[in-house]
Amino acid sequence: MAVVVPAHNEERRIAACLRSLRVAAAQVAPLPVVIVVVADACTDATAVLAARGGAHVVETRGRNVGLARAAGVERALELLADDGRHAWLAMTDADTTVPAAWLTHQVARAAEGHDAVLGTIRLAPTITADALLRARHDAAYFRTRRSHGAGAGAGAGGAWEHPHVHGANLGVSAAAYLRVGGFAPLTTGEDRDLAARLTATGHRVARTDRHPVRTAARLRGRAPGGLADLLASLCPTPAPPGIPTGPDGAEVDCVPTPGVPGGGKSVREVPVRNL
Repeated sequence: MAVVVPAHNEERRIAACLRSLRVAAAQVAPLPVVIVVVADACTDATAVLAARGGAHVVETRGRNVGLARAAGVERALELLADDGRHAWLAMTDADTTVPAAWLTHQVARAAEGHDAVLGTIRLAPTITADALLRARHDAAYFRTRRSHGAGAGAGAGGAWEHPHVHGANLGVSAAAYLRVGGFAPLTTGEDRDLAARLTATGHRVARTDRHPVRTAARLRGRAPGGLADLLASLCPTPAPPGIPTGPDGAEVDCVPTPGVPGGGKSVREVPVRNL
C-alpha cells in the first residue's frame, strides 16, 4: 500500500499531515505502507521536514499538481517493486490530516471489490475558517445529503452518494490507475479527470462520507480553481492589508462584512463541480 502526498511550500503543515498518516498506517499493520511526498517547486523546508517525518521524498520543479501526483505514484510503484501492480494507492494533500481509520476504510472498500474510493473533506478550523465561511461552504457541500436521509450537517454520514472528488481524499487500485493512464499533467482538476476516466471505463467507484479528512481552509491555494478559490468566492470581503501570511499567502483572514448578515456571494452561485 502507498500514500502519495504532493506538496508545494508546505513546511508549516507537512509534519501534521505525516503524523496523521503514520497513525492511519499503524491501523492496517502488518500491511506495509509506503509514504511518498512530492516536493514540487518548493523553496522552503518541505522536503527536509518530509524526510525527517519518515517519508520518501521526490523533488519536482513543474509546479503542476497532476505531474506531481503522477511522479509520486511512479516512485511508490518502484518502491513496492513486484507488488506494485497489486497495490492500493491512497492520495491526500500536504495541508490535510487524515483520521486514524482512513486507510482501514479504503482497504475495506477494496476488499469489497471497489477499484477506487472517493471520500469527503471537512474544513479544518484555522484563522481563515471563521464560522460564517464554514457554514457557507457546508451549505453548498452537503446540499445533496438530505435526499439520502442523513441530514445536511457535517457529522458522520450514512450512505450519502456524494458528488465530490478530492485529491485530498482519494484511493485507487494500482491496476485500475495504470489501466486508465494515471494522472494527467493538469494544473488543476487532475483528481476529477482521473475519477471521470475510471467511471467511464466501468471501474467500480465507492463514494463515501465515512472517512472525511480535515483540510486547511485558506483563501490562497496552490492550484487554480481549487478549494481556496471557492472559499475566497464565499468570503464576504477581501482580507484587509497587513494580515500576516505564510508562503504564497497561505493564511489570509476572511472578515465578515460589518452589519451585513450573510453578506457576500451566495453558495447557490457556486456550482457543485467546483466543490
